[in-house]
Amino acid sequence: MERFNLKNILDSTHDAIIAIDENEKIILFNQSAKKLIKVNRDVDGLPITDVIPDTRLPFVLRSGKAEINNKMELGGITITANRMPILDDHGKIRGVVSVFRDITEIDDLVEEITKLKEIQILLESIIDSTQDAISVANEKGINIMVNHAYTELSGLKKEEIIGKSVTVDISEGESIHLKVLKTKVPVKNARLKLAPFNKDIIVNAAPIIVDDKLKGSVAVIHDVTEIQRLTKELNAFKEIFRKITGKYTFKDIIGNDRQMQLAIEKAKKAAITPATVLLIGKSGTGKELFAHAIHNESSKKYRNLIRINCAAIPETLLESELFGYEEGAFTGAKKGGKIGLFEQANGGTIFLDEIGKMSLNTQSKLLRVLQEKEIMRIGGEETIKIDARVIAATNEDLEEQVKKGLFREDLYYRLNVIPIFIPPLKNRKSDISLLTKNIINKFNIEYGRFVRDISEEALEVMSHMEWKGNVRELENFIGRAMIDMTIDEDIINKKHLPIKPQNALSADTKLYTSIKTHEKRALSEVLSIVEKDYIGQVLKENENNKTKTAQQLGLSIRNLYYKIEKYGLDIL
Repeated sequence: MERFNLKNILDSTHDAIIAIDENEKIILFNQSAKKLIKVNRDVDGLPITDVIPDTRLPFVLRSGKAEINNKMELGGITITANRMPILDDHGKIRGVVSVFRDITEIDDLVEEITKLKEIQILLESIIDSTQDAISVANEKGINIMVNHAYTELSGLKKEEIIGKSVTVDISEGESIHLKVLKTKVPVKNARLKLAPFNKDIIVNAAPIIVDDKLKGSVAVIHDVTEIQRLTKELNAFKEIFRKITGKYTFKDIIGNDRQMQLAIEKAKKAAITPATVLLIGKSGTGKELFAHAIHNESSKKYRNLIRINCAAIPETLLESELFGYEEGAFTGAKKGGKIGLFEQANGGTIFLDEIGKMSLNTQSKLLRVLQEKEIMRIGGEETIKIDARVIAATNEDLEEQVKKGLFREDLYYRLNVIPIFIPPLKNRKSDISLLTKNIINKFNIEYGRFVRDISEEALEVMSHMEWKGNVRELENFIGRAMIDMTIDEDIINKKHLPIKPQNALSADTKLYTSIKTHEKRALSEVLSIVEKDYIGQVLKENENNKTKTAQQLGLSIRNLYYKIEKYGLDIL
């Protein structure tokens, strides 16, 4: 009975067990062993080699040495076996027992786990190598992964994020991870502030779905603060000067007004000569458009067109920008020196915008370029021959500037070889309809709209407006009107026009009203709103004369240009 119970127990074990006596006869062969070795008969008492010819049990019986965790292939499966001698009370070998099991599935599982780990490491390496900040949350809203770019952006360490709620890194706004986990719908371009430095960020997030089950959320974060900084730097650089080829031709200049047609005809004649051209007109009338068209109609159209705003560059830098400098010319000079804009424009055209803002010192050096057709770099000793067509532009009365001693008379006459007066929009209101329809076509492409026309009533209203910002203001005006239209509207009507009601409030009252209107906003935002409104008001009163505006506001001309760009006031 005792033996029978032991046999049942051994037959019930998952492990295969075989035992032989000192004569190499089988004394135990349980059911698991029969199954693995595919034996379907009673083998008790038979020599082990009759059942398993290549067995190692006889070797262990003779050597007396155990074999532990011996791995081998058996009939297409992988097994691991332990073979141990059976000793009596006197230490004499009385037989051998082998315990073994099928580890094929375990090997496959280990291989699969190894591959999964390799894939995980690869994915983590890929995520860490991307420049975009990435965070991953599980279905419970707990952070489970962030990459290196994320820690760089946030200033937080991985251990401060992993295992914590997805709200831990948000200083302002709603967690996009939680929103995605709640709705199971992707979220794009969400604006938040990232702790601990209150960085402005844009987040795109999407749910992680596996076998139709929500497993978490993945988010890609972009630093808007850095984008805004780079955008400002880029815009400032573009304002100072641009190296371009002419984008516009005379076909892009719209206008049937007699004064405008005379200006176009004169510009076309000027284009085929190498003479210096002076474009005279208020801001927004299209002086740069004329400069491009003249360049494109000239023999220099396949060479560079260099544009520089003389008012936007500090006097200390303007000379080095225009004429360049030699290595060591001054503290901070680049190794190897720098090529100036006149040299870059050699063989092409240089467009000097707002020439009236140039200092008398720089004017004298520009006069030499016009007279001698040569420049000398700062710190240089040799002159460099220059063949560059000069087109200058101004929104000021240079004759009046000459009388005041602010502009050299000899330079004025050198520039005024072919003067072209570009009429303001208030003097050619008959062109408003034509210009408006051209602007509509332009914005239809940019905005993806299908506006067909503008009503006569709307044109009538526009014909009575002052248009101090000229065509630039008209373009901005029509753009805002189109944005305010619903998608099914295709005619600009009077109701769409962004007209501000006229009032006679004092400046102090206007400031108070502006503050009251925005009293629930942050103080810095309210101050920005008031500053923008007031600068815009003074610019309009001065017909966009930036020098006069800067003087009245107590700002440097450079600081005024910065604020105009910051608040988007260049449309005035």
